[in-house]
Amino acid sequence: MKHFAALVFVPLFATGVSAICPGFNYGIGNQQSLGGGVSRWTVYNSACGAVDSLTTNQNPCNQGIFGCSPPPIIFNRYTNTFTGLIYNCRRDPNSGVCGGDVISVCCRNDGN
Repeated sequence: MKHFAALVFVPLFATGVSAICPGFNYGIGNQQSLGGGVSRWTVYNSACGAVDSLTTNQNPCNQGIFGCSPPPIIFNRYTNTFTGLIYNCRRDPNSGVCGGDVISVCCRNDGN
């Protein structure tokens, strides 16, 4: 019975590992409404760990952490609040989902 349990555990563990935005440093999740006009956007590392976020009732494009493109509006820049490094962001067909949060853009530091 022990041998069977080990065989079942390994495949479940292997499929449970999730990576988002291959080739990028971070992914930014979709807007999450917290109620009362307040929203949060979470920044995830490639292993779906939440590493930064913005919570505001204002325009997220004017809050310093994200830059936005002209319409159709997406986040095109992320400034890490801990290091100050700037990451360029874009949509990527290989982005994924972290928990229930769909990744809207993927971001990487291109040497800036």
